[in-house]
Amino acid sequence: MISILRTAAVASALAVGLAFSAPAQADVESRDPIKLTIHDWTGQYVTTHIMGEVLKKAGYNIEYVQADYIAQFAGLESGDLHVAMEMWETTGKQAMDESLATGKTVDLGETGMDAKEDWWYPLYMKERCPGLPDWKALAKCAEAFSTPETAPKGRYLGGPVTWAGFDDERVEALGMDFEVVHAGTDAALFAELDSAYARKAPVLLWIYAPHWAVAKYEGEWVEFPEYTDACYNDPKWGINKSMKYDCGKPFGWIKKVGWKGGEKKWPGAYKAIRNFHIENAEMSAMIVKIDLDGVKLEAAVDEWMKKNESVWKAWIK
Repeated sequence: MISILRTAAVASALAVGLAFSAPAQADVESRDPIKLTIHDWTGQYVTTHIMGEVLKKAGYNIEYVQADYIAQFAGLESGDLHVAMEMWETTGKQAMDESLATGKTVDLGETGMDAKEDWWYPLYMKERCPGLPDWKALAKCAEAFSTPETAPKGRYLGGPVTWAGFDDERVEALGMDFEVVHAGTDAALFAELDSAYARKAPVLLWIYAPHWAVAKYEGEWVEFPEYTDACYNDPKWGINKSMKYDCGKPFGWIKKVGWKGGEKKWPGAYKAIRNFHIENAEMSAMIVKIDLDGVKLEAAVDEWMKKNESVWKAWIK
């Protein structure tokens, strides 16, 4: 959910150098900057900068602001932040629903991408843990996924803590003999996968799509009890009658969300944001260029803009 060190540096430069650099090419409702939030995975950098560059073409001032994925809602509700381009149903649904219920934020529609993220293992681990991908089989062979630091407990490498996802709670609710270790960055998460995969070492970690990892590596997602809203809201639901989160993560949409006051202040921009649409295959291809091929973020965005001029012009028409 990146070559975060490289991409963050690029994003920072864009935020400082490009926030107000494009001359207005059309009359807009307000010259105040629209603050688009930046998080910590490559795809979100891409969607946000594509949208930002499109809005600049329409004459709006744009500012990119680093923000925590979940904690950003306080800023969106107050109007200190204006638009988040990616809220994943897999991890952000609850926070988004709670924010929308305040009446201070607005659902700006789906991005067109389908989200999936959950526990994942390389295919070679099935030989060491028969019965996979069933979570019950995983629970029985936790030691096969252990490291010297966690043995005899298995080790699950989760995403950065800011991504949420309830992995610690899931382990406890399902009574799994695993220790959850959180990667510090997206880059660290996939660097560890790359190293383990090359050595065929035990590894169990958070993988998400759209992303290049699911194409580069052979593996499977663990099959947990299927998610329902009740699983996250009602302790009596599911296998564990006293704890929530005894199921897998939801999967489905990736949405845009914004400060409600922005629709009155920048109605044209909000209309364009609602029109934004990109699909998994297209996004995955850009992530590959940035993370694996070393293409700079601004170059990938510029290439997309040139190839898809008719698409984004329709967003701001």
